Amino acid sequence: MYNLIRFSRNRSTSVEQTDSQTIRASCRLQDTLQEAFVEIMVKMPDLEITDVRGEVIRIYQNDCVINMDALQRVVGTRIGPGILKIIKGLIGEAIGYRQLAFMVEECCHAVILSFTKEELINSPRPENDAEAIEYYANMVRENIRLYNRCAALAPGSAIIEKIEPPT
Repeated sequence: MYNLIRFSRNRSTSVEQTDSQTIRASCRLQDTLQEAFVEIMVKMPDLEITDVRGEVIRIYQNDCVINMDALQRVVGTRIGPGILKIIKGLIGEAIGYRQLAFMVEECCHAVILSFTKEELINSPRPENDAEAIEYYANMVRENIRLYNRCAALAPGSAIIEKIEPPT
């Protein structure tokens, strides 16, 4: 069966606080068709994007020219409500740019979610499964950005079984 299509994808997003006023978030994508990297620097407490850099190492469309300066358009924007539409509007949705815009979005989501870490660490540990499922389902309902951000909160999980996916 030599004609079967093979595809694999790895995407990793990470966040680190570089100093008391700066957060760095990066997203790396590597799959059968493409490889790219995006990194944003965010100033606290306003969550203003102060720098963006990226690199497309490999892309499936050899004739696709990507001007990495398009990423610089998001510098000065604040991570918060409406950021996803802002990113798409600034970077664009042309072929090649869609993936970069998505990776910038992933970095922004990671920054926001990094602030939930303490809440998760300090959350109660319900004794039975039903209580635990309800507790974490409520957490997702209150912050829909958590939806599908880890395996426990992905479609098919009992925790989000009764939650409508965000649009």
